[in-house]
Amino acid sequence: MGFSSADEVRRYLGGVFETAFADPEIGPKLRDTGLVLRFAYSAPDTSIVIDCGQGAVLDADADPETNATMSMSAETGNAYWQGKVNLPLAMAKGKIRVEGNVASLLKLAPLSKRFFPVYVETLRADGRDDLVV
Repeated sequence: MGFSSADEVRRYLGGVFETAFADPEIGPKLRDTGLVLRFAYSAPDTSIVIDCGQGAVLDADADPETNATMSMSAETGNAYWQGKVNLPLAMAKGKIRVEGNVASLLKLAPLSKRFFPVYVETLRADGRDDLVV
Protein backbone atom coordinates (compact mmCIF):
# COMPACT_ATOMS: atom_id res chain seq x y z
CA MET A 1 0.00 0.00 0.00
CA GLY A 2 2.65 2.55 0.99
CA PHE A 3 2.38 6.10 2.22
CA SER A 4 -0.76 7.87 1.07
CA SER A 5 0.61 11.42 1.22
CA ALA A 6 3.67 13.61 1.64
CA ASP A 7 2.38 14.42 5.14
CA GLU A 8 2.61 10.73 6.08
CA VAL A 9 6.18 10.54 4.77
CA ARG A 10 7.13 13.56 6.87
CA ARG A 11 5.26 12.21 9.90
CA TYR A 12 6.90 8.78 9.91
CA LEU A 13 10.27 9.24 8.19
CA GLY A 14 10.82 12.67 9.75
CA GLY A 15 9.38 11.52 13.06
CA VAL A 16 12.11 8.95 13.54
CA PHE A 17 14.62 11.83 13.64
CA GLU A 18 12.51 13.71 16.19
CA THR A 19 12.66 10.57 18.35
CA ALA A 20 16.42 10.34 17.84
CA PHE A 21 17.00 13.99 18.79
CA ALA A 22 15.01 13.42 22.01
CA ASP A 23 17.13 10.39 22.97
CA PRO A 24 19.55 11.32 25.80
CA GLU A 25 22.41 9.30 24.31
CA ILE A 26 21.93 9.62 20.54
CA GLY A 27 20.54 13.18 20.41
CA PRO A 28 23.81 14.85 21.53
CA LYS A 29 25.84 12.67 19.14
CA LEU A 30 23.63 13.75 16.24
CA ARG A 31 23.85 17.43 17.24
CA ASP A 32 27.64 17.18 17.52
CA THR A 33 27.89 16.19 13.85
CA GLY A 34 26.47 19.57 12.80
CA LEU A 35 25.23 17.94 9.60
CA VAL A 36 22.33 19.32 7.59
CA LEU A 37 20.81 16.59 5.43
CA ARG A 38 18.06 16.65 2.84
CA PHE A 39 16.08 13.51 2.16
CA ALA A 40 14.32 13.71 -1.21
CA TYR A 41 11.60 11.07 -1.42
CA SER A 42 9.52 9.95 -4.38
CA ALA A 43 6.15 8.18 -4.48
CA PRO A 44 4.87 10.37 -2.89
CA ASP A 45 7.19 13.26 -3.68
CA THR A 46 8.40 15.27 -0.70
CA SER A 47 11.58 16.26 1.03
CA ILE A 48 12.65 16.53 4.63
CA VAL A 49 15.58 18.56 5.92
CA ILE A 50 17.29 17.29 9.05
CA ASP A 51 19.37 19.94 10.83
CA CYS A 52 21.40 17.83 13.23
CA GLY A 53 23.17 20.83 14.76
CA GLN A 54 19.83 22.36 15.74
CA GLY A 55 18.20 19.01 16.51
CA ALA A 56 15.37 19.88 14.15
CA VAL A 57 13.28 18.38 11.39
CA LEU A 58 12.49 21.22 8.98
CA ASP A 59 9.64 21.66 6.54
CA ALA A 60 10.00 20.48 2.98
CA ASP A 61 10.31 24.06 1.74
CA ALA A 62 13.24 24.87 4.05
CA ASP A 63 16.30 25.63 1.99
CA PRO A 64 19.36 25.73 4.24
CA GLU A 65 22.79 24.81 2.91
CA THR A 66 23.08 21.04 3.22
CA ASN A 67 26.05 18.71 3.58
CA ALA A 68 24.36 15.95 1.61
CA THR A 69 21.15 14.98 -0.14
CA MET A 70 19.85 11.42 -0.16
CA SER A 71 17.28 10.58 -2.84
CA MET A 72 15.15 7.45 -2.69
CA SER A 73 11.59 6.23 -2.89
CA ALA A 74 9.53 6.60 0.26
CA GLU A 75 9.20 2.81 0.15
CA THR A 76 13.01 2.46 0.40
CA GLY A 77 13.10 4.98 3.27
CA ASN A 78 10.40 3.03 5.07
CA ALA A 79 12.31 -0.25 4.61
CA TYR A 80 15.57 1.39 5.76
CA TRP A 81 14.06 2.43 9.10
CA GLN A 82 12.98 -1.17 9.62
CA GLY A 83 16.53 -2.42 9.16
CA LYS A 84 15.79 -3.97 5.77
CA VAL A 85 18.15 -1.86 3.63
CA ASN A 86 21.93 -2.13 3.59
CA LEU A 87 22.96 1.49 2.97
CA PRO A 88 26.27 0.94 1.08
CA LEU A 89 24.68 -1.78 -1.07
CA ALA A 90 21.60 0.33 -1.83
CA MET A 91 23.91 3.19 -2.83
CA ALA A 92 25.94 0.89 -5.07
CA LYS A 93 22.76 -0.39 -6.76
CA GLY A 94 21.33 3.11 -7.22
CA LYS A 95 18.31 2.56 -4.96
CA ILE A 96 19.65 5.43 -2.83
CA ARG A 97 21.47 8.28 -4.54
CA VAL A 98 23.70 10.57 -2.50
CA GLU A 99 25.01 13.97 -3.42
CA GLY A 100 27.52 15.61 -1.11
CA ASN A 101 29.41 14.19 1.85
CA VAL A 102 28.88 10.43 1.61
CA ALA A 103 31.38 9.62 4.37
CA SER A 104 29.43 11.66 6.93
CA LEU A 105 26.23 9.80 6.07
CA LEU A 106 27.89 6.43 6.46
CA LYS A 107 29.10 7.48 9.93
CA LEU A 108 25.50 8.19 10.97
CA ALA A 109 24.22 4.78 9.83
CA PRO A 110 25.29 2.88 13.01
CA LEU A 111 23.41 5.41 15.18
CA SER A 112 20.21 4.82 13.23
CA LYS A 113 20.06 1.09 14.02
CA ARG A 114 18.89 1.81 17.54
CA PHE A 115 15.67 3.32 16.17
CA PHE A 116 14.63 0.48 13.86
CA PRO A 117 12.42 -1.18 16.52
CA VAL A 118 11.04 2.20 17.63
CA TYR A 119 10.02 3.00 14.06
CA VAL A 120 8.26 -0.36 13.64
CA GLU A 121 6.47 0.09 16.99
CA THR A 122 5.26 3.53 15.86
CA LEU A 123 3.82 2.09 12.64
CA ARG A 124 2.06 -0.70 14.52
CA ALA A 125 0.73 1.64 17.22
CA ASP A 126 -0.82 3.77 14.47
CA GLY A 127 -2.42 0.71 12.84
CA ARG A 128 -0.09 0.92 9.83
CA ASP A 129 0.85 -2.76 9.67
CA ASP A 130 0.60 -2.36 5.89
CA LEU A 131 3.89 -0.42 6.04
CA VAL A 132 5.73 -3.07 8.06
CA VAL A 133 8.00 -5.09 5.76
